Formats: sequence, structure tokens, C-alpha cells
Amino acid sequence: MTNHLTYKQVKTASSRAICAAALSFSLAAPGAFAQSMSDEVAEGVIELDNFVTVGKYLYSDQVNALKTPTPVIDVPQSLSIITADQIALQGFNSIGDLINYTPGVNTSQGEGHRDAVVFRGVRSTADFFIDGVRDDVQYYRPLYNLEQVEVLRGPNALLFGRGGTGGILNRVTKKGMIGAEFTEVQASVDTFGEFGVQIDRNFAAASNAAVRVNAFVENLNNHRDFYDGERLGVNPTAKIELGEASTLNLSYEYMDHERFIDRGIPTGSDGRPVEAFEDTVFGDPELNKTELEAHMLRAKLQQDFSDTVKGNFSVFYGDYDKLYQNFYASSYDEATSPDEVTLDGYIDTTQRENFVLSGNLIGEFYGDRVSHTVIFGAELIDTSSDQDRYNSFWNTTSDDNEIFSTTRPLALSGGVGVNASGATTTNDFTVDLNDDTRVGIDVFSAYIQDEIELSEQWDVILGARFDSFDINVLNVPASETRSRKDEEISPRLGLLFKPQENVSLYSSYSESFLPRSGEQYANINGSNNQLDPNTFSNLEAGVKWDFNQGLSLTFSIFEIEQSSPQVADSDPSTLDVIDSEITGFEAQLQGKITDSWFVSAGYSNLDGEQVNRSGLTGLRPRELPEHMFSLWNNYQLTDQFGLGLGVTHQDSSFINNGNTATLPSYTRVDAAAFFDVSDEVRVQLNVENVTDELYFPNAHSTHQATVGAPLNARLTVIGRF
Repeated sequence: MTNHLTYKQVKTASSRAICAAALSFSLAAPGAFAQSMSDEVAEGVIELDNFVTVGKYLYSDQVNALKTPTPVIDVPQSLSIITADQIALQGFNSIGDLINYTPGVNTSQGEGHRDAVVFRGVRSTADFFIDGVRDDVQYYRPLYNLEQVEVLRGPNALLFGRGGTGGILNRVTKKGMIGAEFTEVQASVDTFGEFGVQIDRNFAAASNAAVRVNAFVENLNNHRDFYDGERLGVNPTAKIELGEASTLNLSYEYMDHERFIDRGIPTGSDGRPVEAFEDTVFGDPELNKTELEAHMLRAKLQQDFSDTVKGNFSVFYGDYDKLYQNFYASSYDEATSPDEVTLDGYIDTTQRENFVLSGNLIGEFYGDRVSHTVIFGAELIDTSSDQDRYNSFWNTTSDDNEIFSTTRPLALSGGVGVNASGATTTNDFTVDLNDDTRVGIDVFSAYIQDEIELSEQWDVILGARFDSFDINVLNVPASETRSRKDEEISPRLGLLFKPQENVSLYSSYSESFLPRSGEQYANINGSNNQLDPNTFSNLEAGVKWDFNQGLSLTFSIFEIEQSSPQVADSDPSTLDVIDSEITGFEAQLQGKITDSWFVSAGYSNLDGEQVNRSGLTGLRPRELPEHMFSLWNNYQLTDQFGLGLGVTHQDSSFINNGNTATLPSYTRVDAAAFFDVSDEVRVQLNVENVTDELYFPNAHSTHQATVGAPLNARLTVIGRF
């Protein structure tokens, strides 16, 4: 018989299970949304089958970043987990919002058309995963269908393969819940005029099956001229229990995104963003845009072979069609020509297909004194990626650069404008071909890891991964094909000491690599096909302490070293190996101070120095703030009413490797209020940048600094039935 539940009952149980797994022990949500799971179970209301996370384990029937049923306190590396409840309560609407409240990581601009995260000083646009599967296309990832987001720091090649040099971000999607019937509808609007609607519908298709549909649509707007766009996504999923020991999850996701590209403002003679340009957009209101259409299919079979041996097997197919075109400020000289700016531009298209077949076996084996949790896995990846880029071409300069007046708005629209000399100028995006490549990639990987429990106090983690990365690139204009095959072994070693059950001290060593074709496989022309991959190693030590009140503290200190082979200047037949490193420490405190007060706080301190063939340069790596701090408080005043207050601080950092352009430090204050109109309806207000500070959160290059949003508010109504 199908068990019909209110959404409140299902959501409370599932989200608390996830929160317990994350050691955040749930949020102090208002009123009816915060009833304890134990009370629900005692009343005989819920039966969540395999969905419920087991106790303190970061593990459920969902694929997750760790792949093994390991308690978070026993993981020898730093990680942060942001649950669906936190996403909703803090009003997060993007990956960048999450990163602002995560220690050890910060955002990069991503040229205004993609998520870009700096993991411990290493910028990445491709170290993203969805349900543990690589998600490397450059776009803005929505949050509408997520159960949680997992951010792992340090090289992670053993479980994820190439890349992951500073860390990875894994999105865990919502799955069907057998025996449950619920609907959640969420609608929001902000003071810029942006609005969106989300729906989450779960229903029982049979006694052994459930169908769940998540969907959203957003009409985009913000504080910048010309900014607009639309996003929609639909993600139907099905969960089927094939038997007592077999579960199949099926998923299809469709996304259609379009938005204006804003590359920010130039820096001045002092190397700082020119505040006089805070309202000026250096682009074309019609042509600065990005479009993405994507189809993604996922299937995962979970099979319990016995009480101690389990298998997970998954198939992923993604088809992506993306365009982005834009103009941006490429040069600006405040001292000699303060009223003129040089614009450059390009149009870029990508058509990519990813096919990923992966599987792993997990076995738990117990001896008289030593126990093992062993994971053995393999992965096959087949990627085809066609991409081309045309530079802008102005008829007045016969070049990709043209000079315009800095007046607002710029005298440019639809590729036609008036330059700084008063002459009409027209751009043509079909003349100057920058590159046109056809890429094929075949990857085979196999890995093994053993978590060895030597005693109640000592654990050892040993593992290694073999990757074979084979790439072929056809350079269409040159009618030239280049290929390269890299085979790398990435080891991992961890040591864990637990003086008591709720405290662990750990140390770890791990490695990763990045082929010279780069994150997006653009080319291996010139000497690139002769060069070995860049390699990254991570040394980390830390402590994790779970307080009795449901509060968790993590502290870690680390060193990431990069080795980069380069063709020697003196003798092209030999190589120079250039080593550089980033060091730092970070801390995170998360959980409930009291029954009414939830807190999440993070701090990181990062340091590094650029290295070239001659050695240390005295220059700091770009996008590496020394200090970053975040704090979020959620306090329950009454059964129906709660408040939230947060602050994020980012120290100054350099925009470029020459250290001539700087992002100033900033502190931003956020706030929230929640009111439960009834057991089924909540009204929520999130306010960003309460003090209305002018700040510049990130940049892409010297004259492309992002202008942060001023004081703004978002009103959200959530209905759960």
C-alpha cells in the first residue's frame, strides 16, 4: 500500500539524514519545518527505504564524492557539504553563492559565461561533477534539483582522474523516493526584477518505484545595464527497486540557458577597478550573450551482492551545444586617455558529446584485528568536442581592436558603433578565424583503495589510480592532426589517529595531473604535444572534532606543489621542470550551538609565490587572497519566526600574474528572515549586501573586474503539500 506523506514529513526526514551525514545536524528551521526526525519515526509516519543516510556516514543510495561508506570524521582531507536546506535558507542561486561561504575557495569571473572556482589558489572551469560523473562543459550550473553540494579540497585524482588539482565540486541530485507523495513549489522575485519558479514533485509509480520531477524557470536581471536572460531546466527521474538487493535510478535532464555576458570594468593607473565606471557596461547590448542547450541522461544500478560486497554501475551521456560571443575592455590607459577604452571581442561555439561508463565494487572485510574497506573501480570516457572561435574584425582598423569613448552607454549596438574618432565602425564575426578544432578523447581508468582499520585508534588509507588519456586534435585550418597519449599513476596515502571516537587527527598525501591539452582540450599545437602533463601533489594534516552538542570543527594545514615541464630556452631538445607551491591553512565550524542557533563559519589563509626558470619571482599568484572569512548564523526566535545573519570577507588579491592590477578587499553583510504562515507555507526574505558596499568580487584579467551587486532583496514563498 502506498504511503502518502506530507512534504514536511518527507523533507524533514531526508534533509536531516543528509545533514547528519554532513555533521551539520540540520538547520534551526522555523516552526513546522524543524520537527525532529525521531519524533516522526516514533509516530510511525515515515518509511524512507534506502534513501536514508546511515547515521554519521556520508553515504546513501546517491552517488557521492567519497564512493565508500566512510564517516566524515574518518576522511583524511578537507571537505565541505552544503545541503539543500542551507541552499534554500541562505537564498543561494548559483555556484558562486555557495563558494562565498566555503573556506579555501573563491570565485573567478569565468569571462561572464561560466562557473569558475579557484580551489586553494588553482583556477578551474572543469573540475565539476554531477552525481560523481565528470561535468566539464563551461556553463552556469543551476541548483534547482540538488540534494547537496560537496566541495573537496586538494588533488583528487584517485577517485576523479585528471584535473581536480586544487579540489573538485560535486553536485548530488535529488532522486525518487519510493512510497512518498509530495509537491514543493517555490516562487521568488528580487528588487532587480528577477523572478523564478521551481517545482519538486514526487509520486509513487508502483509499490517498488517512484517518479520525481524537478523543474525551474528563471527570468534573469541584475544591477548592470542590458543584463537579462532566461534559464529553464527539467529533470525527471525514476527510482526502481528491481529486487531486495538491486536499485536502479534513471534520470534525464534538459537545460536551455541564455544570458547577457558582462565582462566587468577596467582598472586604472593605481591598478584598482575604476569606480567611476561602476555603472558602465563595456560590451554590446545585443551581441554580448551566451546560449546553451544540453541533454543529459544518467543511469545507475546499485547491487548488493552480499552483506559486505556492493556494486555501483553508472552510464552517463551528455550532449551540449553552446555559443558565446562578446566584446570587452582589452586596454585602458587612465593617465593618457581617460575618456577612451579599447574593445576586443570574439564568438566561440562548442558542440560536445560525453559518454562515461563507470563502475566500482566496495567490499568490507573483517579479520581478528584488522578490517578493510576496499573499493575497486574502472571508468571509460569517450569525448568528442568541436569548437571554433572567430575574433572580432572592425572595418575601420582591419583588426580585432577598436577604440571607443567611455561614455555610458558605449556607442555600440548590434556590432555597429561610433569609435572615439567619431567614425562609424562595423564588426564582422566571420572574417578573422582564431581556431577551429575537432577533438576526440578516449580515457581508461582503473583505481583501488583500501581503508585499513588497524585498531580502534588507527586507520590507514592506501590507494592508486591508473589513467590512460589519449587525445587526437584536428586543426581544421592547417589540415593537421596531432595526438598524444599520457599514462599516469596517481597515488594516495592517508593516516588517521582517533584518540577518542569524536576526535580524529589525520595526515595525507595525494597527487593529480592535468594534460597539456588543458581543461577544454583546445589544442596540442606547437610544443604542447611534446610535453608531459603538469603534476600536482598535496600534503595535508588536520584535526576533526565533533562536539557533543552537534557541532563540528575541522582544521587543516596544507601544501600544494605543481611541477610543470617546459621546453628549455637554451636547448629546445631538453626540458626545464618548474616547481611552484601554494601553502595555507583553513578552518570550518558548523552545527548547532543551541537548539535554536545554527552556525556555519569558515576561515582560510593562503600564500604562494610564482616561480619561473630563474626561480622565485617575488610575485604572488593571481586570485590568491591571503585571508578569507565567512560566517552564517540562523536563529529561531519563535516556533514560526527565525532570522539569519551572515558576513563574508575577502582580502585583496592580484588580478594578473604581473601583480599590476588588484582587487580590493571587501566585507559583505547578508541577512534573512523566515516566517511559517502554516505547516505548508513559508515566506522568506533574503537581503544581500545590507551595507550597500561597492565591491569587486572577482575578475578575469586586468581590465575585466566584476562589479558586485548593491543592496538587494529577494522574497520567496515556498509551499509544501
